[in-house]
Amino acid sequence: MTGEVDRSSPQAHKTRPLLALRKFALMASVVGGLGAATYGLMPAFQPGDLFSTPAQAQVDQAVRHVQQPVGFADIVERVKPSVISVRVKAAEKPVAENSDDSPFPPNSPMERFFRRFGGPDGFPGSRGPRGRGPISGQGSGFFISADGYAVTNNHVVDGAESVEVATDDGKTYPAKVIGTDPRTDLALIKVEGRTDFPFAKLSETQPRIGDWVLAVGNPFGLGGTVTAGIVSARGRDIGNGPYDDFIQIDAPVNKGNSGGPAFDTQGEVVGVNTAIFSPSGGSVGIAFSIPSSTVKSVVAQLKDKGTVSRGWIGIQIQPVTADIADSLGLKKAEGALVAEPQANSPATKAGIVSGDIITGVNGQPVHDARELSRTIGGMAPGTNVKLDLLQKGQEKKTVELTLGELPNQREARAAVESDRGRPQRGAELGRLGMTVAPANSVAGAGKEGVVVTEVERGSPAAERGFKEGDVILEVGGKSVSSAGDVREAIVAARGDKKNTVLIRIRSGEQSRFVAVPLGRG
Repeated sequence: MTGEVDRSSPQAHKTRPLLALRKFALMASVVGGLGAATYGLMPAFQPGDLFSTPAQAQVDQAVRHVQQPVGFADIVERVKPSVISVRVKAAEKPVAENSDDSPFPPNSPMERFFRRFGGPDGFPGSRGPRGRGPISGQGSGFFISADGYAVTNNHVVDGAESVEVATDDGKTYPAKVIGTDPRTDLALIKVEGRTDFPFAKLSETQPRIGDWVLAVGNPFGLGGTVTAGIVSARGRDIGNGPYDDFIQIDAPVNKGNSGGPAFDTQGEVVGVNTAIFSPSGGSVGIAFSIPSSTVKSVVAQLKDKGTVSRGWIGIQIQPVTADIADSLGLKKAEGALVAEPQANSPATKAGIVSGDIITGVNGQPVHDARELSRTIGGMAPGTNVKLDLLQKGQEKKTVELTLGELPNQREARAAVESDRGRPQRGAELGRLGMTVAPANSVAGAGKEGVVVTEVERGSPAAERGFKEGDVILEVGGKSVSSAGDVREAIVAARGDKKNTVLIRIRSGEQSRFVAVPLGRG
């Protein structure tokens, strides 16, 4: 047939392989194209083959830079030589079975930390049998000058008979305590014999929440240990005293880290590690550091005269709570409430009385009682200051006074004096849930106010912390001397349509205001 190829002929046998080869080449081309497309969607096993253009190479470089983990080796190499281990020994002394030798306020977080671990810095110290024997401990510190001045915690060297420091290069030196400040838990020590010690610089700025920090110290006596974390919070009050202003960090800090520095990424000291919150006894990511600004101020005075002098106005103060603000008719719960001015103090001479609220110092607002303590405590005795006041919760007034010097730390007795006799049942104040009797009927209670003789469990008085032996001095701004006076003041407060009444009480040697709800009636 014309136009057809005889498949049985030799020519046909030559044509078929040629067509097959062409079809195979075409399929190979398609498969190769799909393979290239598929490779383009898969992970880059061979970056050199995939990222062949300059733009792709630039993207790859940027991604690799972002994914690179943060490292601190360069910073640590620079700052670690300035950090020291501090070893102390205290003289042998008898210790009672239940003695209270903690250097911190009772029931404060740092006092509990001390109790948990025992000894200076809470480092497991050694005592002889029956509580007798030498005390030894270890902490941390860091040089702040080439001639051997170093900073550590007061509780690390408190009561030490001898102090020895070990430097990062393994050498040891004797040190002497230049001065201590228990209120901020800081101490300045000095190593003699060299003028070329590597030292750290105290930061001039406050860290921000979220900034990286490096804690370097001597945990568990291991020495030269570095941990990293961030600033978790600032301005923490942990109940250690009126000057609490701690930086909270989550860098792991353990026993023996106390007194060691917390560095920023510039290699400057932003804080001195002082305490940890630890229900388990180990690091749980909550540690507290003294800010560098406080360290700088305290150390300067310790170096100059071995002690710290603070301004003093002579008042007992407390926070203005929402209930107190309501009882005084204030819109905001701000300022520091004067519970009681001390006799012959600068405050008394300036006319400040109980119930005044201090709202500013030298034109700068005071947000709470703790801020007022820090502000005044940071000023030198003899400084003239202007205090903005609210008297009786309404009248604005400004007074001028000269700061005195804060007296040596005194232990205030919170308990009722033991010689105070128990009075008769007294008159009931049913709505408040307590009974009272005139103070002059109770031995040792003084002549002013009424004494609480009984507090009903679960009552408004009990919920606000009233206890037997407390002396009520004022109710609603009025002095009281009998149960009748208390009732009249409460009725007057209700007449003014107040939800709470402000009561000033004295417990032992401390005075405070308490806002008690009035309820209906």
